[in-house]
Amino acid sequence: MANLFWLTKAQIQRISPYFPLSHGVLRIDDQRVVRGIIHVMRNGLRWRDVPPEYGPPTTV
Repeated sequence: MANLFWLTKAQIQRISPYFPLSHGVLRIDDQRVVRGIIHVMRNGLRWRDVPPEYGPPTTV
């Protein structure tokens, strides 16, 4: 998909201190989830309409 939203490495580094810590539980890709949230908010989509590249809608 050409209109997917991807953050730059500098943007990810800037927000990464706010990602939750693992505490022994395997974490999902926080960067992909944040990108999916931004994509939904920018385009006014419903959560269930998030593109599969960002992960399942229940995770995003």
